[in-house]
Order: sequence, then structure tokens, then C-alpha cells
Amino acid sequence: MRIEAVADPEPPIITEEDLDLDAGAEIEHLIRRMRGLSEQELERQIYRRKVVYLCVPCFNRWIENPLGL
Repeated sequence: MRIEAVADPEPPIITEEDLDLDAGAEIEHLIRRMRGLSEQELERQIYRRKVVYLCVPCFNRWIENPLGL
């Protein structure tokens, strides 16, 4: 089983309140938040790939109910 998870590619909804914010200050805030994170931690916020090998009985259970509900 291969799972690829990616961040939502749709652009965010921008409100009037968003437009009233100081863009420079918001960018600085984002950079400060990112500064303490590794490249791997940053990448994991937008993309993950996982390969899991399942035995046939487990695969059959999973394929019928992937969320386990």
C-alpha cells in the first residue's frame, strides 16, 4: 500500500480582515515560526509519502475499510 498525502493545493480564502493586516509583519511572524524547524519538519507540513507492506488478509481488510470505521 502506498499513501501520499499532500497539503490542500487550493488557494486560501482571503478576507477583508486579512487584507488589512500588515503583510511585512505577518511574513516576519511566519519566518520566526519556521526558523526553529528543520527542513524535514517543514516538508512534512505539505507532503508525506508512506509505503506499508500488508499481508493478504490485512490488505483485504484494509482495502474494504481503509479508515477502520
